Amino acid sequence: MDIAAYMAEVGEQARAAATLVARSTTAVRNQALLATARALDSARTELAEANAKDLDSGRSNGLDGAMLDRLELTPERIDTMIEGLRQVASLPDPIGEITDMTYRPSGIQVGKMRVPLGVIGIIYESRPNVTVEAASLCLKSGNATILRGGSEAIHSNQAIARCLAQGLAEAGLPETAVQVVKTTDRAAVGELITMPRYVDVIVPRGGKGLIERISRDARVPVIKHLDGVCHVYIDSHADPEKALNVAVNAKTQRYGTCNTMETLLVDGEIADDILPLLATAFAEKEVELRGCERTRGIIDAVEAVEADWEAEYLGPILAVRVVDGLDGAIKHINRYSSQHTDSIITENFTRARRFLTEVDSSSVMVNTSTRFADGFEYGLGAEIGISTDKIHARGPVGLEGLTSQKYVVFGDGHIRT
Repeated sequence: MDIAAYMAEVGEQARAAATLVARSTTAVRNQALLATARALDSARTELAEANAKDLDSGRSNGLDGAMLDRLELTPERIDTMIEGLRQVASLPDPIGEITDMTYRPSGIQVGKMRVPLGVIGIIYESRPNVTVEAASLCLKSGNATILRGGSEAIHSNQAIARCLAQGLAEAGLPETAVQVVKTTDRAAVGELITMPRYVDVIVPRGGKGLIERISRDARVPVIKHLDGVCHVYIDSHADPEKALNVAVNAKTQRYGTCNTMETLLVDGEIADDILPLLATAFAEKEVELRGCERTRGIIDAVEAVEADWEAEYLGPILAVRVVDGLDGAIKHINRYSSQHTDSIITENFTRARRFLTEVDSSSVMVNTSTRFADGFEYGLGAEIGISTDKIHARGPVGLEGLTSQKYVVFGDGHIRT
């Protein structure tokens, strides 16, 4: 296959489809989503057979247990994909919304209209359910999309792609509005991220290595985050019970997510009292603690090294540091945080406001677990990922994050003098 020619064809088709999707009605796009849900439900046997091929190939190629787990399409995960499509169909449509309409002294009216981004390229690994999630959000927000999943899920993704094509066709939309790249050749990724003529934005979902490569080589704007080095800071004015519950939940509710706490900071004024309680709670969860010198003077912990303050463990390991009050916590977070999610536990309103103001992350929280940094929990209905960028979209990226705004002006024969 001539990869460059193939990807150019995919891009050209996506650009043409984007025009048709953008001018389609909410009802038509919802119809496509619901028709896709029915197609998935009818294709359970085909999905299972395709997924079995990927799992067999993965085992033969030595994929680890965690990777195989993410790759597997269980009946329950198919149910979740179907329900996800129905939920996205029920979300309010952001396209065409006009806001901030004001009269100017000249008599004209000026406002902003929300519009699709155009063509969105999404590059992801292992989890075939992402194919449905990404396609549904892009379609609902009036965009065309090009999906490039991992080679390990090629059969599963192509089976899902057939269901998406069926859903689009039933609604009268072009099947090329959602295209799943058919080749496993890595050169396809290189082409996709360097086609600004056809692609308006790239969203990478995967490991740090993948995202670093995309960010380095792309000639198309990228919405991304590299790491989830999230912090919880327990202030001297914290309620001990709240602090204990939040810290344990932030670390142990689920280990392998980007919004899991990786570093716990404790105010030196209360460290002697609260660290032993925390150590006991984390020991019950079999979490290894890596502490600074002051921490190890109070509880048993492995000696923390500089790399621990920058680590995204994605497992039962937690870095712990005793800091000198709020100033010390903010200084540490702004030095080591990946600007994803950071939380303060305190009953002091003034300190909470300082933390919210001075911590430079995409989500900053008070008295709650970092695990809430999620599109569904924020009321977005769903998300296509988390962005730690500062331009366009920041934090969980839902439907609105997949749109832009343009100025609209109304007059009645007005001329400028």
